[in-house]
Amino acid sequence: MKLFHEFIPKSILSLRHGYNFKIFRKDVLAGITVGIISLPLAMAFAIASGTTPDRGLVTAIVAGFLVSALGGSRVQIGGPTGAFVVLIYGIIQRSGYEGLAASTLVAAVILVLLGVFRLGTWIKYVPHPLIMGFTTGLAVLIFSTQIKDFFGLRMGTPPVDFIEKWVSYFYAFPTFDPLPLAVAGATLAAIILIRIHIPKIPWAIAAIVLSTVICWAFDLPVPTIQSKFGQIPHNLPVPHFPSISIPEGKLAETFMNGFSIAFLGAIESLLCCVIADGMIGGRHKSNCELVGQGIANFASVLFGGLPATGAIARTAANIKTGAETPVAGMVHAATLFVIILCFAPIVSQIPLAALAAVLMMVAWNMSEIGHFFRLLKSPVGDVAILAAAFLLTVFVDITVAITFGMVLASFVFMKRMSVYSRTVSLTQGFRERGGEFLERSDLNAISKRTIPEGVEVYEIQGPFFFGAADLLKDVMSHFMAPPKVFILRMRHVPMVDASGMHALKEFFENCRRRNTILLLSGIHTQTQKDLEAFGFVGLIGKQRIFPHIDAALAKAAELVESPNS
Repeated sequence: MKLFHEFIPKSILSLRHGYNFKIFRKDVLAGITVGIISLPLAMAFAIASGTTPDRGLVTAIVAGFLVSALGGSRVQIGGPTGAFVVLIYGIIQRSGYEGLAASTLVAAVILVLLGVFRLGTWIKYVPHPLIMGFTTGLAVLIFSTQIKDFFGLRMGTPPVDFIEKWVSYFYAFPTFDPLPLAVAGATLAAIILIRIHIPKIPWAIAAIVLSTVICWAFDLPVPTIQSKFGQIPHNLPVPHFPSISIPEGKLAETFMNGFSIAFLGAIESLLCCVIADGMIGGRHKSNCELVGQGIANFASVLFGGLPATGAIARTAANIKTGAETPVAGMVHAATLFVIILCFAPIVSQIPLAALAAVLMMVAWNMSEIGHFFRLLKSPVGDVAILAAAFLLTVFVDITVAITFGMVLASFVFMKRMSVYSRTVSLTQGFRERGGEFLERSDLNAISKRTIPEGVEVYEIQGPFFFGAADLLKDVMSHFMAPPKVFILRMRHVPMVDASGMHALKEFFENCRRRNTILLLSGIHTQTQKDLEAFGFVGLIGKQRIFPHIDAALAKAAELVESPNS
């Protein structure tokens, strides 16, 4: 039984242990809220992917329900996401929906196998600059797909290629329609104002409702979902296995597309799980999550849907509105089903220009432009990975970007390891009888120092690179109560790459949430320069960084004794 325990979904575990009406009420309220938020996003992502809005809704309902019911996270929301838009668009343009369905079925099998063979934890070996590079690249591509509807350009389907797409926009620009542009601009302005002045209101649905009501009230002749795609169906289609015919010579392409969907979906969903864990103080089951994602994608295709994965923004909204278990995600899917069952004619009147404005804001959020430019101050190898992933995603193809980025990251890693060949390990400062600290690196000639109560000392040994960045994530969960002061020794850390810096930043924020003061000791000159360039030194404060453990322990003792620290 222990062998299969990690594959028991969080939904079952949550219902087994102390589930009551109070928790159910929170889950229902959160699920309804997120269901309303998901409505415009599901349709917008489907339209941007080159297909019809009902496929996005079907994906959000079917895959969204199964991701919550069978996944390894308590609060994750699944459905169509911006990360898949460009990939799906390219597949549909080349092979139609049948080609996408075949690739998604391949991806579903790959995801299940990744989970069954317990490869979910391997995702931590994907370096942060690679994830950031193609995420920002995808944001640029999503933005570029919305120019046609935002400006109301009279043109056919824009080309897949980035440069060709903008050339076609250039030639079609004289046909722009000022009315859709006004609607899109007003929707974007409303989104910005809502985010600044009324952040508690879901900006996407609020802006969409506002623009739809205004267009309906004044009978504005702007393209809507109904005018372009027809009315949204009132119910779900009957599940059936799609008719798939792979043309000769397209088999390899189908499998490569399936690999890209699976890889991107695994990264996106597990990254979403990690972010959710940080917000709720929980721990997801990565392998169970991948199995759930695979089954959800398979079912999505049976209902005529699209690839699905964890949605970071909707998951965050789910948490902030009080969700505690996967029941909230299942209620979110049920809410969407009720909406299309009862209000499909109203939803069909949403202006396409308003959806374009929403997706432009989604693209801006995805880009994390400030963090992207901060990473440009990282070591040269990380900058090369970041730039390659970004440029290849935008100008070539995301499959090529992922493949080349991983190869480049491997070479950068081997180059670093040729200089620093020591094994990376995280070791706890030993609290033996009498409260003495024993240096882990010199167990033969034991050096003793007294550690004050409420202080914990950990040490990182070796280069803190992307393969070891995950080591800090579980440290705080080892304590019954958070320590008052946490000292992180880095005297044996010759270098820190961008993923390590990102992990340090997350660990600092985790400490701050738990009211734990983080001190660093023994940082090498070059490592400190790298941390300064990244902005971490300014975040933690130079007064919290010490050259030796003695000074750090003295400061820790002072902080523990001070009631105002």
